[in-house]
Formats: sequence, structure tokens, C-alpha cells
Amino acid sequence: MKVLIEKILRVQPCVGTLFVLVRAADDASAKQRLQKEILDKELFRVLREQKGDGYRSFMVQKVVPVVGDTSVPNLGISERSVREHLWESLHVIINTAANTNFDERYDISLGVNTMGVTNVLDFGKRCRKLQVFVHVSTAFVSGDNGGVIPEKPLQMGETLVDEPQLILDIKTELSLAKRTAEMLENSTDPATISLTKHMKELGLKRANKYGWPNTYTFTKAMGEMLVGERRGDLPVVIIRPSVIESTFADPFPGWMEGSRTMDTIIIGYGKGRITSFLANPDFMLDVIPADMVVNAIIAAMAKHALDFNSLSIYNVSSSSANPLTYSVVVDTSYDYFVKNPCMDKHRKLIQVEKCYLFHSMESFVRYMRLRYKIPLQVMGMANELLCQIFADRYNQLLRKFNFVMYLAELYKPYVFFEGRFDNFNTEQLYVELSDSEKELFDFDVKRI
Repeated sequence: MKVLIEKILRVQPCVGTLFVLVRAADDASAKQRLQKEILDKELFRVLREQKGDGYRSFMVQKVVPVVGDTSVPNLGISERSVREHLWESLHVIINTAANTNFDERYDISLGVNTMGVTNVLDFGKRCRKLQVFVHVSTAFVSGDNGGVIPEKPLQMGETLVDEPQLILDIKTELSLAKRTAEMLENSTDPATISLTKHMKELGLKRANKYGWPNTYTFTKAMGEMLVGERRGDLPVVIIRPSVIESTFADPFPGWMEGSRTMDTIIIGYGKGRITSFLANPDFMLDVIPADMVVNAIIAAMAKHALDFNSLSIYNVSSSSANPLTYSVVVDTSYDYFVKNPCMDKHRKLIQVEKCYLFHSMESFVRYMRLRYKIPLQVMGMANELLCQIFADRYNQLLRKFNFVMYLAELYKPYVFFEGRFDNFNTEQLYVELSDSEKELFDFDVKRI
């Protein structure tokens, strides 16, 4: 969202008001969040330099926080006057709200990724001047299926398993999550007392039942289904980015906030903490720079404004047009850290070796068993014989081992993902731009 706000304000400073829905206790807290998370960010450096002393007043005028929550009706906007003002003023709605945790509590993930989309859409249908509704989803609503994955809408009730009689009923899922959470909240049974643990397990179980690898993609898929069913005659655009990474060029290369999926692994490798990784070297890692996602959003938004009763889908991805294999990631990471080594806490240069890739889950499990599980079992037996003298250390290592194995299972569908996202619609969208627009709103992944 921040990259989108920065881009719009920098290239189109005459834009009207950008209303940003913010989860906060009150207006003052919302303004503080806006100040901390947007106005003061390094991402806005170029815009700050352009505006000089007028930067802060410009931003306060253009970016207005609205206290709310997508997971509740009317977006949690309590004041009727504020709702009426938005219904009268908004021309475009871009929904980027999402809970991206793969194993989030089922009820929470449903609230944001499924019902949250519906709440935003319902709010948009009351906006008298709305020209287009843009929903940012994920390319991985396709699950972990291989082959070429088309830019087509998900049908209400469809699943990813080859069982024609199995139909996904979203109302049933919502009811199940609500009942289970309420039961656990009221339970005094120690076996069911962990609400978070049980709700996470429920989400993964329901996702797997219908063919999705995790709660995140499952609830995002259901969100798309509801958009398709309830959109009415609104012009709707669904953007499906793959793995979003740092900016390619705009406003400057390499900006990212925190560590994202692959960043964490690559940084860990550079610091000597990761020496091996679970991935097939010949499989593709589909990543897309954040600024290219934003440029595609803006281009699609402009194209489909006032295109009533339309549903357009764009896979914003790289695997078809400019594939990147894990072997290339390993080689380039190694070359980079050999030339630009990290330093440890004693300011000594960290020398890296070529990262080893486990080609299959089976080889990874065998390695983990020999390298860690058997020694842990020996430590456990010694701990029993020596009156629990190693109890703390043993329990700590066991938790780490179990966590690593859990993460491996969670990410397995992606590191062994054999699909390619068709991006014909996205490429056509780019082709239709003028030369000046292509320069300003570049999302040609072939240039990476």
C-alpha cells in the first residue's frame, strides 16, 4: 500500500484525496500511525525532496486516515457523517488489506481475507461515483497445482481436489470457524484450552480438505469467489501478484520494509546462519518487484474505470515471461556475498560456502533425522538417566527442531511448485500503454 501511495502522489500530485483505512483506537491514533508508517518512511524520500518544506502540508492535505476495520460491516466506520462523505466522494477503491500468515487462526484469516473483501465491496457498491473496484489477491489462489495457471476467475464453490461431489460452502466455513472459536473460548478442558493453536490447526485442515496448501491462500480464494458473486455491475479488477519483493527501480531500487519471504533466507545465508535450503534447483521462484505490482494496479485501474459489469484478472508474475530458477538464486547469492561479505558482531568478514539444496522433502527429512533428531533422542535418554540435568537445553533444541520441520511442511508447496502463471492479460495491458506511459508505469518483467 505504501509503494502505491508514494507512486500516485509523486506522478499525479493533482490527485484528490487518498483516504486510507487505518486500524486505530481513534482519529489521533490513526494520525500518529500515518505519521510513523507513511510520512516519515524512507520510501517517501524522493517525494520529500521534490516538495521540500511543503512536503508535510502536502501529505496531510492529500492523505487522510479513516479509522476502521475491513473485517466488520461498514468497514467499522462508526460515524455516519464519515461514511456518507466517503460514499459521496470515492471514485476508486483499492483493497490491499490481507493477513498473509500461512497458518493464521482460521477465524482471523476468514475475517480479513474472505469477509473483509466482501465488506469493502459492499461499501463500494454504496459509493455513488465509484468507477472501479480493485482487489489485490495472490497468484497462489491456484494452490500448488502445476502446469500453466490461467488468468481466470474462481467459481463459487469450486475446489482444487478431484472430487466432483465435494463442494466448498463458504457459509459453512464461516459458521464452523465461529462455533469452534466460541467453544474453545468457553472451554475449561486443558486439552482444548489453546484457542490459537486449535484455530490454526483448523484452518490448515480445512484448506487441505479442499486442496489448498495453507489458510492464507484458501481464505484469499474464498474472498475472490465472493467478489465474483457479489460484484453486481461494478467494474472489478483482481490483481494476482506472485511473491512480492523489493522495488526494481521506483522510487529507487531495493526498497523493502522488513524481511519478506526470500529476503529472510538470503540474508540468513549471507550471515552464515543458513547453509542449506529445501528446494529443487530446476524449479522456479516466481517473484515480482513491488513497484511493478503498483504500476500494473494503476494501469489496470485506468483501463477498466467505468467499464461496468466487467471482471478482469491479471497475474502479475515472472515465471512465464522471465523465469528464475532456484539454482540461479543460489549462484547469484553466493557470488554476491563472496564479493560483498557480511560482518559478524566482532566485525569479522563472514565467508560463505555454496548453499546446498535438498531436491526433495525425503532427502531433507533424512538429513534432519541424522543431523538433529537422532542426537536429540540420545540427549533425551541421557537427560532421563541424569535426572533431567539437560532438560532446558533439550526442550529448547526439540522446539527448534519441531519448528523447522513445521516450516518445511508449510513452505513445501512453494519450494517444489511446478506451475507457471500465465500473464497474457498483464502483457496485453502493458502493450496498450503509450511509450511515455511505459516509462512512467513500467511492469515489463522481461527487463529484470
